[in-house]
Amino acid sequence: MANEAKKNLVSLTPSESKRLIAKGVRHLDEVQRALKRGTVVIGLGTTNAYVVEEILDELSGTEGRAVTQIDKQRYAAGVITDKGTCVVTKEERAKEVVIKNGKISDTSMEKAIEALSAEDVFIKGANALDAAGNAGILMANPSGGTIGSALGTVMARGVNFIIPVGIEKTIPYPVTEAAKRVGTERFFKSVGMPVGLMPVHGKIITEIEALKILGAVDAFPIGAGGVDGGEGSVVICAEGTAKKMEALMRVISQIKGEARVKVVSVECGAR
Repeated sequence: MANEAKKNLVSLTPSESKRLIAKGVRHLDEVQRALKRGTVVIGLGTTNAYVVEEILDELSGTEGRAVTQIDKQRYAAGVITDKGTCVVTKEERAKEVVIKNGKISDTSMEKAIEALSAEDVFIKGANALDAAGNAGILMANPSGGTIGSALGTVMARGVNFIIPVGIEKTIPYPVTEAAKRVGTERFFKSVGMPVGLMPVHGKIITEIEALKILGAVDAFPIGAGGVDGGEGSVVICAEGTAKKMEALMRVISQIKGEARVKVVSVECGAR
């Protein structure tokens, strides 16, 4: 009984989940390798904003609570707000972060993607995750936006495609089936901008994978939702040795209290 796995109950708001997921992405082997010798392209997105901070902390040798602060309000493109499906206006968006051989590069994301190889990493979040583990990205741009232009190169070359996405984005319907039935030109009316949905395939990192990367032997969700500031929360059971669970809870304690994600001016263009 002494060696029986210990259990931690972990409850996370969406912002806290984003921080946890970012810590998991930071410690992925392929990310660590590309930071030393290669290129890491981090597309816009609210979860990716946390990934940028964690990776820049990695490059500066910082552990524990995040030290690097970027303007997360601007590191986003498509977002879902109380107004509906929206986009951060182009003039308000931050530039995507490209890291080459451990240093931030001035190269545009488009140019960086053209030069990616199978040793490099492309990171892009998702808007949907189904029960089978398939992810999907909403597209308001009629040409498919960032993912539309990048996916061919990423998939053709076998670039390491990392998809950080929170469990809160789980939908009870197959992503591939949903994608067949929607598109910007198919909606009669919309709350927010009409969108299409692109299924994407890569290494998905949710809170579950992040907890395992950070020391849990196993982890599984046991609840979701919330009120009074806890809206969108997930409740997870993590299992492992007493030593690992103690260390993991210290990480969670540092994450708790993460401020809510906000964005600057958005266009919602309801139809």
